[in-house]
Amino acid sequence: MGSKILLSVLAGKIGARLEGPDAEVSGVAGVDEAGPGQVTFLSNPKYALQARETKASAIIAKQPIPGAGCAFLLAPDPYLAFALAVEQFHPPVRLAAGVSAQASVHPAAVLGKEVHVGPFAVVAEGAFVGDRVTLYPGAYVGKGAVVGEDTVLHPRVTLYEGVRVGKRVLLHAGCVIGSDGFGFAPTPQGYRKIPQVGTVEIGDDVEIGANTTIDRAALGVTRVGPGTKLDNLIQVAHNVEIGRDTVIAAQVGIAGSARIGNRVMMGGQAGVAGHLEVGDGVMLGAKTGVAASLSAKENRAWSGVPAMPHRTWLKMATLLPRLPELFRRVSRLEGGKPAEGEE
Repeated sequence: MGSKILLSVLAGKIGARLEGPDAEVSGVAGVDEAGPGQVTFLSNPKYALQARETKASAIIAKQPIPGAGCAFLLAPDPYLAFALAVEQFHPPVRLAAGVSAQASVHPAAVLGKEVHVGPFAVVAEGAFVGDRVTLYPGAYVGKGAVVGEDTVLHPRVTLYEGVRVGKRVLLHAGCVIGSDGFGFAPTPQGYRKIPQVGTVEIGDDVEIGANTTIDRAALGVTRVGPGTKLDNLIQVAHNVEIGRDTVIAAQVGIAGSARIGNRVMMGGQAGVAGHLEVGDGVMLGAKTGVAASLSAKENRAWSGVPAMPHRTWLKMATLLPRLPELFRRVSRLEGGKPAEGEE
């Protein structure tokens, strides 16, 4: 069990209002698993039945659930309040400052204050690593790369030469920043590689998931804007620009020179063709195939292949299983026969 805190105190820390008996709690759990001394949350009313049956000491919710036998921490945004509650019981871990004897730091590299460099991490010539950066085992900071303060590189993160990473960035295991863009010129003798001599810039407060790859620009910059969050297994090609506070789910692919705006939301396995623009505030459903530029002024939510307004896609998805039946009916009518059931 972790440290205990009164619900009334926790409420103040997460911007909630306590309704019901005060009690000490020491952790958080899902609505089905939570027991006495734990806090859970409810952001979707369809889980009200589980809320009534929970054994948790308190539920974080927007409004009380009739029949639930516990206290409530009422907040306008329960999901955010729950995130803040989790932080209270699971504060971020900061590794002790120091450079492992098994790490390799080039004499011409610069390390800031209170940096942690784990075993087998490498900091190459001319690299700059800011204050309070954490390099987990096997992380690689290439020649001339820059890592902003309070950034964390998890195991096997690779920063190629010259890339620039901002402050408070979180790079999960195995992600690769600055690998070559996919550029080849066809010749009679085969494909000739086009040198990729640009770079990558990652803004402040970005999070990039495990095994995601962001290619360096052929010329210029591949850019990920401040506050943007990328999931695992995403491919961002050369010269792509992604705006501020955009969220992109796993297995998305973005082809070269595409422009993704601010506060865009992209569902898993969506794909964007090259040299297109996805405007500010656009929402792409899972598996959406973007073959033409999209704007939220025309329509905010898009789905399907090729991308179409989400409501249109829902109608098509409803009709699709009926197409064989409709085809038979049309064929019979065109042949001068009554449709089945109409003889």
